[in-house]
Amino acid sequence: MAAEAVIRFAAILAAAMTIAAVPASAQTNAPNPDQTKIDCRDGTNAAGANCAKDGSETKSGSDAGQSGAVFLPALIVDLFPNPAPVPTPRPAPATPPADTQAGPPPGGPIVSPTDLIAVQPPRAVVGDFVPDEVLVTVDGDAGTVQQIAASFGLQVRSQRQSRLLGTTLVRFGIPDGRPVGAVLAQLAADGRTQRREPNHVYSLQQAASIVNYAFDRIALDSKQASGENVRIAVIDTGIDDTNPALAGVIAGQFDAMPDVPIEKRDHGTSIDGLIAGVGALEGMAPGARIYHARAFEGGKSTMDVILAALDWAAEQDVRIINMSFVGPKNDLLGVACRNARALGMVLVAAAGNNGPKAPYGYPAAFDGVIAVTATDAKDGLMPQANRGAYVFISAPGVEMVAPSGAGSDVVTGTSFAAAIVSGAIANLIHAAPDRSADDIEKSLAATARDLGPKGRDNDFGYGLLDIEAAAKE
Repeated sequence: MAAEAVIRFAAILAAAMTIAAVPASAQTNAPNPDQTKIDCRDGTNAAGANCAKDGSETKSGSDAGQSGAVFLPALIVDLFPNPAPVPTPRPAPATPPADTQAGPPPGGPIVSPTDLIAVQPPRAVVGDFVPDEVLVTVDGDAGTVQQIAASFGLQVRSQRQSRLLGTTLVRFGIPDGRPVGAVLAQLAADGRTQRREPNHVYSLQQAASIVNYAFDRIALDSKQASGENVRIAVIDTGIDDTNPALAGVIAGQFDAMPDVPIEKRDHGTSIDGLIAGVGALEGMAPGARIYHARAFEGGKSTMDVILAALDWAAEQDVRIINMSFVGPKNDLLGVACRNARALGMVLVAAAGNNGPKAPYGYPAAFDGVIAVTATDAKDGLMPQANRGAYVFISAPGVEMVAPSGAGSDVVTGTSFAAAIVSGAIANLIHAAPDRSADDIEKSLAATARDLGPKGRDNDFGYGLLDIEAAAKE
């Protein structure tokens, strides 16, 4: 028995020594990105869970978020006549500076993307967006940007200092197919990243379609109208600056997407012409100086391109920025609009042409942005117009003659109603250059001619623009 006990003890001791000699295996509690599908489509994710929406948006049914977005959703559509599917135009990836190409810089361990721990749940991304990119504001220099890229398995596709955001804006590429929402959640773990957003896609707001009746409807005397020397920025498509209606109107141009060839010039030409056109197609504010930023092609643009155009506009010391486009809610765009307003700029945007049940349209739905809906010659609401509490004011935008790349055209959409409002506001600023953006906004609301239900409503906002009354306010 004693011998048997000794043998058993020796066996147990040998087993223990064998276990102790085996190295401990590395463990991680990081989720597998392939199992976390967050790119929402049709309101649900791949796991069947509903995509999260802001409470204020779901109550109204009118937010600019659309369901998931590698494909163009039904709620953000090209409203050109007979539209053909057009891929989202994007500049070619920027080449990093030479001094950043010699491999990842020092400054911390490089972690495999599959081992990254997200400190937040993967985001359910709403709206149309570039599926392999994120936009991030970074606290640090170019070296810091490269460190972040290396640590999170990303590519630096572009980076620049944003005036309106007040920090470095970086467009990171996702080369390994991870969902955008998962990458945003992973980046939240790095304190050097300040804001993290999808690179959302935005659409111009032109509807398919007879003299310009706008002067009469908004009580602006065409013989007295003037926006002389008022500086207005327009963010839109390219323009035909040889059109006689734009002779002497364009004070400066900027191409925010120089690597994408210009094919369409109609929308931007119409917007500029309705604001400040001359000759037979006179705009609302003749004499105004237009600073035109080309940021759209094929009716589409992305958030990084639009932000570049906004920064350029801010550098031109403009008083008004016209934004005749709509897309999802994006925090970076909200910050840029808020800071532009703080600098004294009046922001005017199209409410959207996506119908009564469409989500809110941004940037129009941001605070401090004048959201414009479109009415016809009899003050009836354009049927395709978005509705919602964010709609601020109504203006003519249905079947109006405007200059275009082909000479002139009949145009319809909240895009063009926004241009009418921008031109009308230029008249107010010309008459009283010291009027603040807040004062102008209050005057427009107080003097608008009520349409629809009494008081402000979700269809017409405060009512039809009355520029004569606003000038006396």
